[in-house]
Amino acid sequence: MFAIIGILTVFGMVFGGYLLAGGKMTLIIKALPFEFMMIGGAAAGTFLIGNGGPTIGKAAKSIGKVFGGPSFKKQDFVDVLCLMFTLLKLAKTKGVIAIEPHIEKPDESKIFQAYPKIAKDHFAVDLICDSMRMITMGMDDPHQFEEIVNKELEKHHHELGRAQGAIQTVADACPALGIVAAVLGVVKTMASINEPPEILGKMIGGALVGTFLGIFLSYGFFAPFAQRLKQVFDDDHKFYEIIRDTMVAHLHGQPPQIAIEIGRKSIPSDLHVTFAQLEEATQAIPQAA
Repeated sequence: MFAIIGILTVFGMVFGGYLLAGGKMTLIIKALPFEFMMIGGAAAGTFLIGNGGPTIGKAAKSIGKVFGGPSFKKQDFVDVLCLMFTLLKLAKTKGVIAIEPHIEKPDESKIFQAYPKIAKDHFAVDLICDSMRMITMGMDDPHQFEEIVNKELEKHHHELGRAQGAIQTVADACPALGIVAAVLGVVKTMASINEPPEILGKMIGGALVGTFLGIFLSYGFFAPFAQRLKQVFDDDHKFYEIIRDTMVAHLHGQPPQIAIEIGRKSIPSDLHVTFAQLEEATQAIPQAA
């Protein structure tokens, strides 16, 4: 919602101010298709040159996050803590062997399927199952466990960051590409130096549209898009860190209720879940499951 408002504001303030100052859109509209072809096409080319297939795919898919925001909402953080509570309580009361059917086939587990959104997040499910599997295999050193999980989280976050970096590269390139288009426009103008001043003025004006468009696309769209994606990826990363923190607390010997309370402390402030809210959610787990 805010992204759409921001885009409308950028267009409204820039072109509205230009028109109110006495500017005319005729020249811009006439030059825009050709300038956009040069700058937009070159920007697309640099994007393809500078990135591999997986990064290109992730960058294309991630654009929707600029408008949709983080994947996980407040209820999702409550759900993942309830899921972890159920698994840890089962391991605590019946032994780690009792959780093996759930972590080996999470798509058939009633515990996982009670939280459909989490069950559809392959990375979250793999993180939980792989972590639990290490514990069932005898991993009992919380420090070593945390180091292993941190490496996996860093890898995942780094791979997502490539998509944001790819868009930021396009943002950095657009002003220079705008200058390239403007220089070509000047070259075209110099080839028609014998034309009368009114024609030369329009040709120079058309060339300057290239400079304008490059800067406009860079700082008005691509750079804010990249910045927003970084914020979204960082917020989503907190979701996975909660899984890690809860598991580490469990390995330190904390009971399930304390382990998820430690995880609750990592929830972003704008999605704050109180102790009472989490306790109420855990008390409702038997009925929900």
